[in-house]
Amino acid sequence: MTTVAAVTPPAKRRRTDGGKEIAIIEGLPDHVSEICLSLVCSPSLLAAVCTRWRRLVYSPEFPPFSSLYALFVDSNSDPARVNPAIRFMCFDPVSSKWDPLPPPPDPPLHRILYRHPSYISYNFPIQCVSAAGKLVLIAGSNRELSPAISHPLIFDPIYSTWTSGPPFESPRRWCATGACGGVVYVASGVGSQFSPTVAKSIEKLDLTDHNRSNWQKLREMRDSRFSREAIDAVGWRRKLLMVNVKGDAIKEGAIYDVVNDDWEAMPEEMAAGWRGPVAAMEEEALYSVDERNGTVRIYNEEEREWREVTVVEGGEQMLKGAQQVTAVAGKLCVVTVDGRILVVDVMAEPAKIWTVENPEGLEPVSVHVLPRMSRPDIS
Repeated sequence: MTTVAAVTPPAKRRRTDGGKEIAIIEGLPDHVSEICLSLVCSPSLLAAVCTRWRRLVYSPEFPPFSSLYALFVDSNSDPARVNPAIRFMCFDPVSSKWDPLPPPPDPPLHRILYRHPSYISYNFPIQCVSAAGKLVLIAGSNRELSPAISHPLIFDPIYSTWTSGPPFESPRRWCATGACGGVVYVASGVGSQFSPTVAKSIEKLDLTDHNRSNWQKLREMRDSRFSREAIDAVGWRRKLLMVNVKGDAIKEGAIYDVVNDDWEAMPEEMAAGWRGPVAAMEEEALYSVDERNGTVRIYNEEEREWREVTVVEGGEQMLKGAQQVTAVAGKLCVVTVDGRILVVDVMAEPAKIWTVENPEGLEPVSVHVLPRMSRPDIS
């Protein structure tokens, strides 16, 4: 892979003041200081002590804390006339503010279509996944209603850089995209026009393999019914789970076994409870948010049933219209149809819910949880 956007190299660990070196902790070698400070569970506490500790917390050498990443569109543009501006941003929990990501250079984000004047009530999907600690932009449409992305664009938060992945053999949109064990999968979809071969194909790219050069073809799907709209393929227990339509409609599901490269039918009970966006916590616990009534459920594999998670009073009303969800560290991050980002702490009883304020004038499309961005220039 070739790096296509670069940032200033990380600042040196040892700072100077009038020619005199300043240690991270006086009297200790810096590498020992870093080990000691990495044991502190609160990065906000470290960042508040002094400038040199704050620089350390944001340096590539220090263990990163988790941050929320989001794809936003401009909410102030006229949907009947203008395709809104698209941008990626990161919410820093230490400073409690949104910071922009450097824009990927190819293709420029303004070439990716979100709204079209001929389809006023329809938002075109822009498909991203997170895998191996990286954000991957995979699919979208251009103004000619053809695939806008010929190769994945991969953002590495540790170095704050975008890289170009190997080109798709068949660029596509309206596909199933997901990740499992650090591997990105793209299945089905359509190109500039429908092709049965593309609609039944599935490919993978292993982000943990630094020698990766091409997408690897896998056993094709049994039919092409997953090419009707953009679908999230959910990585769960070394399998990919997907259904053929979104929302509260009757669904058909399929399961791809990533170990044995084989397909199997989704149990009817699992597909029946898929009434909104679904995500797997650490690829183990499967959660759904009901798009119609806001109910949160967890899947019990032994009983083959979805069990309701009790949330705080009024929480289900807040979660109505859920469009996308990601799950990590005991929390669900949910994007709703009215443009809110909600965090659900499912480890609490009842589950607590709070809102992450959007940047002014921006509307979220999808959210992901990744390591914080390195910021060598922070002061």
